[in-house]
Amino acid sequence: MAWDGRKGEPTMLNLPKRIYIKEVGPRDGLQIEKTFVPTATKIEMIDRLSQCGFADIQSAAFVHPKAVPNMADAEKVLAGITRQPGVEYSALVPNLRGFQRAAAAGVKRVELTLSATDSHNINNMNMTTEQSIKMIEQCLNSGLDVDLIVGLAVTFGCPFEGVPTFSRLKFVLDQLSAMGIKAVGLGDTSGVATPLQVYNTTSRLLDAYPDINFFFHPHNTHGNAMANVFAAMQAGITHFDSSVAGLGGCPYAPGASGNIATEDLVDTMNEMDIETGIDIDRLLDTARFVREALGHSDSATLRAGKISDLSVEERSLIQRSLTLCRVSWSI
Repeated sequence: MAWDGRKGEPTMLNLPKRIYIKEVGPRDGLQIEKTFVPTATKIEMIDRLSQCGFADIQSAAFVHPKAVPNMADAEKVLAGITRQPGVEYSALVPNLRGFQRAAAAGVKRVELTLSATDSHNINNMNMTTEQSIKMIEQCLNSGLDVDLIVGLAVTFGCPFEGVPTFSRLKFVLDQLSAMGIKAVGLGDTSGVATPLQVYNTTSRLLDAYPDINFFFHPHNTHGNAMANVFAAMQAGITHFDSSVAGLGGCPYAPGASGNIATEDLVDTMNEMDIETGIDIDRLLDTARFVREALGHSDSATLRAGKISDLSVEERSLIQRSLTLCRVSWSI
């Protein structure tokens, strides 16, 4: 409930009845690993995730192997997985060459990434933001039968330039909208966003671009990812990226930690009666497999178990905390 500070009367927040989660662990989660993850491990990871109820699993990135060594086997991974009906095995690409490789590997949904700031875009892709936008246009005009969406990195804060202005975001999104791009991810790449910033920015973007389906890509560097998800939901976002076992990080965003753990997100939504379509028990089994394979994780649910497994007293405390997540004050 939300409290109106002028009247002292509670009202319900505008939270969705269902959210949609794209699992990005096989790509974002593994790209930052210091040692090469065996191809067979990646394939088993994706096959396990395929049994959890995801409609979209971002399975690889088609990038230069020197830039991201753990994605060097992208073609082998896509060729080796057991595809399940109703699951999109998508991929991330930085340029036209990656787009062509993904299409040749049978990928039908590709996310082309670019940054809201030139500094991060140059560090990440060796070109300016405007050059990346022209690259997107080349991909759209390539004639390949691939659904193209866009991920907008450092939307909420750049490690080199700080927070992009709203006019800068509009400069990018105006061009993407004119090209006919229908889905754009708002990336908190460095994990520096705050809930109020997320709410204000996403609200303005949703109003300004009603024809674009925005999704939110949170990182948990400062521990704000779950709160930022709630802020985005309150603004009207219903599509989110997350990573099994809380893996991830950007090689070109110094200090950035992993994505929000998918099992943390699903477990919290379950406790709030917000549907995800994800089987939490199968997901936790997969998270344990990943933790064992890689030797690390960053997941509260892996550490403490599902909220539903806790004692009555512990559940009461958690439910009280979740209620506080629903509370806002009007002035």
